[in-house]
Amino acid sequence: MDSAQLQTAYRSLLDAAATVTGSGEPGTPPPGEWTADQILAHVSLVTASTITAASTVASGSNTAYDNRVALDTWTIDRVITLSGGTAGLLDRLRRQADALCALAGPALSGTELDTPVPTRLLSNGTCLVDQLIPLRDLLTGLAESELPGHTRQLLALLPDPAPLPTTA
Repeated sequence: MDSAQLQTAYRSLLDAAATVTGSGEPGTPPPGEWTADQILAHVSLVTASTITAASTVASGSNTAYDNRVALDTWTIDRVITLSGGTAGLLDRLRRQADALCALAGPALSGTELDTPVPTRLLSNGTCLVDQLIPLRDLLTGLAESELPGHTRQLLALLPDPAPLPTTA
């Protein structure tokens, strides 16, 4: 598997996070949405679970993938605390992305990438997936959907620019 798309998706997310967190005071998320740190902690948990699934397949063992822990607010807040806040979250996620991309790229064979993984994916209280998914498709979904979605979510937190003055 070529991990270039996954690397690009992580780079875009990390660039967006740096832009948002470096913009002064990020905008307040709408009700029910997450702050930048909560988004980063969630993605860190998703990435850790994906690393676990990929490394378990590489070890020849059975695995499963379930994103419910990455949606738990207590766990998200704990990751923020354990990481030391925004800077720690960015560093943690950068290192996790490097590890996952190294594992997903040259380290796994085609047979390993085609290994079916029992998968449960929830979003906003709705079960989106509850079936066997090839490991390759979990990685592709991360690159094509999960990371770009959270990149957009982060960018939506940028403060609104000040209106331009009108001239008479």
